[in-house]
Amino acid sequence: MASITLKHIDKIYDDGFHAVKDVNLEIEDGEFVILVGPSGSGKSTLLRMVVGLEDITDGELLIGDRRVNEAAPKDRNLAMVFQNYALYPHLTVYENIAFPLRLNKGVKLSDDEIDRKVREAASMLELNDHLERKPGNLSGGQRQRVAMGRAIVREADAFLFDEPLSNLDAKLRGQMRAEISQMQRRLGVTSIYVTHDQTEAMTLGDRVAVLKKGELQQVASPRELYEQPLNLFVAGFIGSPSMNFLPASLRQGPQGCVLSTPIGDIPVPESKARAAEGRELVFVGLRPEFFEDAALVDEARKPQGSVFTAELTHMEWLGHEQYGYIEFEPDGEVADMLADLAKDLDADELRPVIVTTLSAESRVRPGVPAQLWLDASRIHLFDPKTGENLTRDPDAGAELTRLAGQDRRREIELAQERDAARRAEGR
Repeated sequence: MASITLKHIDKIYDDGFHAVKDVNLEIEDGEFVILVGPSGSGKSTLLRMVVGLEDITDGELLIGDRRVNEAAPKDRNLAMVFQNYALYPHLTVYENIAFPLRLNKGVKLSDDEIDRKVREAASMLELNDHLERKPGNLSGGQRQRVAMGRAIVREADAFLFDEPLSNLDAKLRGQMRAEISQMQRRLGVTSIYVTHDQTEAMTLGDRVAVLKKGELQQVASPRELYEQPLNLFVAGFIGSPSMNFLPASLRQGPQGCVLSTPIGDIPVPESKARAAEGRELVFVGLRPEFFEDAALVDEARKPQGSVFTAELTHMEWLGHEQYGYIEFEPDGEVADMLADLAKDLDADELRPVIVTTLSAESRVRPGVPAQLWLDASRIHLFDPKTGENLTRDPDAGAELTRLAGQDRRREIELAQERDAARRAEGR
């Protein structure tokens, strides 16, 4: 196992396209880092440079303390798990997993040693009953496990995953996410994982690196990205449903400062109001869960938010919760800004609609004016031109990421202690 350090990494292709721009990233030994971003953001290119399948135009790549810019992929001791599994169809599961051990010219292993390593990996991934089968007779999830088994036996310094679950159905993706997460904790191996899937990024990563057009936007724990995004792009990209953005202007109301928005006036705390002072226009960032049916809000919580009247255009009931939609009409300038942001987020458009998450018990119905409550203490304000988050608390964000790192180290310790106990019982 080893740390991986990227220092001012650039990738410029022969046609002049600048795919990766001055990326700096330090990945700790045993850390699980996710690279996420829209199509064309450079995440797969960055991963391929780490493994050695793409040349580095400029900058330095270190594995541990060793500079590996010019090292061949086979000399970097990294294990890659590809999207298409890259299994040998004519070999059994056993031989697919054993293949890198037989290929290793540096250290000649005995047949008994190879057998032990293969069966340990197969047991970890619940493949014992499939060792004599061919990949063509396996399900997508089983093939993915075989690819992971091949990476495990390598005892590589790091695992690199390139959208490994994108070929699986939704239910199987959920199962495989859990397996990959548990495996990484048990092995304590440094891992880099490329995905465009929100759920994978938020559930798997100790830290998530968000890329946009080859530039690193923010690197932080999933919770910091969600609660303290650095800019409009990160706020809009992280989260599903994504953050709502409303144009607003600050004015003084009878009860204090309010933000005038297309869905009504939102009273804001003084600390938030100060961030909007002197600006003609700001974007208010509202997560769907900041809303609730006013009739269901505890009296103790009501003072930290505000109640407004809105008419929902339609609703979606999901069992445990429901989504309500409020449409609004932006002016031309705001519509252009939303269109530009949608382009950055790789979305067809950002419709002028607010998504609200309401309790399943709510009896609010579309087409009828409804009383909704908004938690104004949690909103963010953004500069619509630069994208800067004007209300971000960097100290609070850093603490969230520090705690996530602390949790990771403890989870690895516990997982390895459980494995040691199982092996002792087996003896």
